[in-house]
Parts: sequence; C-alpha cells; structure tokens
Amino acid sequence: MTETAVYAAGGVVWRVVDGKLRVLLIHRTKYRDVTLPKGKVDPGEMLAETAVREIHEETGIRVALGVPVGVSRYRLPSKRTKIVHYWAAEATEAAIRASAFVPNKEIAAIEWVSPKKALRRLSYPVDAEILEYFVRLIDEGVLRTFPIVALRHAKAVPREEWKGKEASRPLSPRGHRQAASIVGPLLAFGVRKIVSSPAVRCVTTVEPLSAALGRKIDTTRLIGQESWEVGKSDARTVVGERVRARKPSVVCSHGPVLPDILNELALATGTLRGSYLGSASALEPAAFSVVHMSVDNPGSGIVAIETHIPKD
Repeated sequence: MTETAVYAAGGVVWRVVDGKLRVLLIHRTKYRDVTLPKGKVDPGEMLAETAVREIHEETGIRVALGVPVGVSRYRLPSKRTKIVHYWAAEATEAAIRASAFVPNKEIAAIEWVSPKKALRRLSYPVDAEILEYFVRLIDEGVLRTFPIVALRHAKAVPREEWKGKEASRPLSPRGHRQAASIVGPLLAFGVRKIVSSPAVRCVTTVEPLSAALGRKIDTTRLIGQESWEVGKSDARTVVGERVRARKPSVVCSHGPVLPDILNELALATGTLRGSYLGSASALEPAAFSVVHMSVDNPGSGIVAIETHIPKD
C-alpha cells in the first residue's frame, strides 16, 4: 500500500518599495535554510486557506492570494511525496505595519530582497522554480491582479422532494455545510463584493460569507436560472460591471448559467475562448472557479483560472 501524499500551501509574498519589487524569504531556525513561507494543510482546510494561514503564522503578514505560481513536489525522508501549492500574494503597507513578527523557534528571520537576489539565496531548487515562474509574471506585466469568482450554489434539496416554487428550493443539510466550508477559501482570495442570483439556494450559499464580511448580498435576476430558462438572463451586464470595478468579487449562480458567466469573462478581457472555459464552468455544487485578471489592463486577457472543490 502506497503512502498518501502530504499536501501543503504557501506563497511568494511581494511588495513594492521605492518603485522596486521585493519578495519575502524566511530563514528557518531548525533547518538553517532559506525558503518561501508555506506549511501543511490542517484537517478540513482547502489549499487557499492553508496558504493564507501559513503566510500569516510564519511572517505575521495577512495577505489575499493573487495568481497561482506553481506546484512543487519532492520526496520526504519518510518516502512520502510532499505537494506544495503556491500563490503570488501582495503584502500591503497596512498589513506589514500590522505584523507582529518576532524571531521564534521556527522562524529565525524574514527578509525582503529582490527576485534576483532571492533566486541566489533560496536553499532548494524547487523553490527557485516557483520564483522563476513568479518572475515571468513580472516580465509580462500581469503581477497585479484581481479575482472574479464564479460560484455554483451549494447542494440543494432535490427537485422531486420539493413541493414549493423552484426559486424557493432550499439547501440540503449537506449544502449548508458546504456553504460554511467555502467561507475561508473565498476570504483567502480577498473577496469583498457578493453578487447572487435571487434564488434561495444561491442566496443561502453566500450568506455565511456575507456574515463573515459584514457585507450585504446584491441579488440580480440577470444571472438567475428562471431568467435563463426564458431567455432573459444577461450575464454580460453583471460581468461587465465587475470587470470595470476591478475589485475582488464572487458571483453565485446556477449550473446552466455558469458557462455564460465564464464566456462573458473571456469576452470582457479579450481572451481566446477554449475548452478550459468549459472545465471552469462545469462545477459541482459549492465549487468555484477563480478568474484572475490584470488590475492595470483587464483587457489583456485572463491571467489564470483555478477551480476549487469543497471537501464535503
């Protein structure tokens, strides 16, 4: 019987100082090495949550995740494979001021250096590969991004078991658990704006997120399934508003409507459409696709898409 892999997550944390980009390295006490902030997934966590938590625990800095910058795989002394997912993550000046980092038994020091110097300092080739991908984003001018999250509502009570109106069909007990479980991952991407179909199963899916943020849910029939079924949906208007705002947002809708939302995101950003859009929109209940776009030039195309599936 083969051992299961060990999953972890972390980030390339960056900031701009006097017009120059710097990345954060950590000097670990026990291993006497220089690496990127990362750590193992806690029970029940999704990878994006792990990345944000570990960055904060190791550096004292709270971040929101940007684009994914790669996955490293290596063998542990135990012969198990460790798989680490990384994201770019900007450290705002406010987050750095709020950091209470002091050297401790795990982390001896943290250090801001240029990417070039970081490549020389890192102790492991797998970390250098992640940083090299990050540098390509800088070269392409697409490091500063904002996410629009396309979310399918959580598991609802089956149609055949519901006697009321379709729009009022509620979530199942599993759906309520899913809605709670995706709050952390959505917060990890810095989501602030919540847009939802008015259907009960959609609104209830984002209510835990709304409560966590202290922000209201904006409902619109333009991405509702009932509107879609009679040809009156309008994903283009909703997507256009979100792209122009250039702020992290989540759009909660239905399985049949999600392909329209993803297609409109591609059109709004001048991205060539392809099979990847179908994969990103074919979501299970409570799964979501994070579409990363350039802050400076949203019309330059989608920078990255990643899909997350709840564990429940």
